[in-house]
Amino acid sequence: MQTLRRFRGKNNEGVLALVLLALIITMSMLSPAFLTAGTAFSTLRSATVPLIFALAVLVVIVSGGIDVSFAAVAIFSAYTAVSFAITTAPDLPAAAIIAMAIVIGAGLGLINGIVIARFRLPTLIVTLGTQGIFVGVMYTYIGATYYAQLPPSLAAMSSMTVIDFQTGTGRASLHVMAVVAIVLAIVVWWMLTRTMFGRSLYAIGGDVEAARRAGFRVMRTQVLVYVLVGVLAAIAGIAHMVMGRSANPQDLVGDELDIIAAVVLGGASIFGGRGSVIGTVLGVILIQVINNSLLLAGVPSAWLRAAVGLLLIVGVGVQAVAARKKARRVHTLDEDKSDRLVQEGAA
Repeated sequence: MQTLRRFRGKNNEGVLALVLLALIITMSMLSPAFLTAGTAFSTLRSATVPLIFALAVLVVIVSGGIDVSFAAVAIFSAYTAVSFAITTAPDLPAAAIIAMAIVIGAGLGLINGIVIARFRLPTLIVTLGTQGIFVGVMYTYIGATYYAQLPPSLAAMSSMTVIDFQTGTGRASLHVMAVVAIVLAIVVWWMLTRTMFGRSLYAIGGDVEAARRAGFRVMRTQVLVYVLVGVLAAIAGIAHMVMGRSANPQDLVGDELDIIAAVVLGGASIFGGRGSVIGTVLGVILIQVINNSLLLAGVPSAWLRAAVGLLLIVGVGVQAVAARKKARRVHTLDEDKSDRLVQEGAA
């Protein structure tokens, strides 16, 4: 039993891994072309931007909040930086464009963080409002022009791969941005598990008042959380444009449900205080594999959204049932302890 508990993991990562493995085996039996290097690399490529987004959402959910503005932050920061480079400084190096996007993303995250932490407003309402504000400001002051060509420095990154070889079914290549996503996952894992900042996120997500009494600087931590989300969102926005080889201001916004569903499926508690990078990675890959499987099976694309919504409801439902069972167990233990104390006093 102890071995099974260790395999399952604190956030049911083992169960999710078994589900993912079973799905891969089933699809491989139904379609031999599914289990190929090309399909694997294609899945990793399609999971790159969702994974970076999911890391940002994980950090927020662990801290007890919810953010639906990350996609708007991503497209605002990346599109603004790319638009500036195209119209003003076409020879700007890629590092400068990326740095500009990150600074803008951090600034937008700072706005979210200050409003939420300073006024103690519901995170969902604030980020839902800023999502509309950011998109409206971008369309009004930055523009809504679709750029079919990126600045030369970013365009050069579009074809950069770390692995590229010919297979029996075609070419298999791993884009450099997939490596960036993997590195970011390792960094976020280290931050959550090995730093005091990560511990403070779990403490605040578990109980804000208890964390404040324990000496954690709740307001500063909450502001830093949304700044970090802005940075990760900006990187995701740049990755999306680099891999898509274009800059479309209407991209990304609207796909937030897929990201939140992946994080929740990965074991992160929607109530805060629980979640892991490993579970999030597995959740993102599972969503991508399900999408690819449904497409290979000829299922209409409209049903993909329904499948993701169903998975989100199932994930939250499982968490709610587990929370009720835990609360009932604690209540029963407290009653037993009170009964024993009464009996001992009577004796």
